Amino acid sequence: MKKNFFTREVKVGLMVTVAIFVIYFGLNFLKGIDIFSPISTYYAVYNNIDGLVPSSPVLIKGYKVGQVEEIIYDFSKEKSFVIRFSVSKDVLLPKGAKIDLFDNGLMGGKAIQIVYAPLSKGQELYSPGDTVESTVGTGLMAQVAGDLMPKIQSISEQADSLIRSLRAITEGKALKNSLMSIENTTANFDATSVQLKKLMNSDVPRILKDVNGITGDMKKISGNLSTVDFAATFASINHTIANLNLLTDKLNSKDGTIGLLLNDKGLYNNLTNTADNADKLLIDLKQNPKRYVHFSLFGSKEK
Repeated sequence: MKKNFFTREVKVGLMVTVAIFVIYFGLNFLKGIDIFSPISTYYAVYNNIDGLVPSSPVLIKGYKVGQVEEIIYDFSKEKSFVIRFSVSKDVLLPKGAKIDLFDNGLMGGKAIQIVYAPLSKGQELYSPGDTVESTVGTGLMAQVAGDLMPKIQSISEQADSLIRSLRAITEGKALKNSLMSIENTTANFDATSVQLKKLMNSDVPRILKDVNGITGDMKKISGNLSTVDFAATFASINHTIANLNLLTDKLNSKDGTIGLLLNDKGLYNNLTNTADNADKLLIDLKQNPKRYVHFSLFGSKEK
């Protein structure tokens, strides 16, 4: 009979080991730690870490290359905090590099970033376990405030100038005169409204009554016009026009007496001469009446 090596105790031990490994791996995964990647550990010293916590990211130009592993503090020292952080094994820190503590967002989260100039050939490097020079960067809110404060100050000055201008306008006579003018205009509108109301109540009904009467008269005229024999009227008018045309033709013709009088120039000249001679005769008769009239009580004498 074979002996069973996987007893209940062994199985329980294996399950506990696997569970511990899974928990450890899961926690490190949640922290962003890759336990299978080789890392290098360095240190930095700060007087104030402003809320930096373990597992905070380590960045180079905004790219995460590691994280804060541990924060060791000793408040008896001036620089009370020692930060142990890790970066990927392939990240090399040259001498002169600095660890900068900065704001990692608007919510106040902290992170550290590695700042250094491009590597040159033969440049000396930090070894794992060395302490790197540390700095504290300007906070994001401080940068924003620094950029915005001049603009805010300029806007404040402009707003102050605008308020002064508005105050000068509101306290000036021009606005008071304008308000008085508006008040007078409103009063005139009220008076006009009252007069218009009276007009609508008294004159407009009478005008409408007159219009209705005129409309009735026009209707009667239209009814009378409908009884007129326009055909006969137009025929009579056409006959009259024809007679006028005939009369005009006769006046223009030399066949009739009136036509001769109007169109015969010789007859016109004879009549003119006759009238002239008659005028001369009357003048001579007036000047020498004895040539033409003889009157005597005792008889006339022959001359």
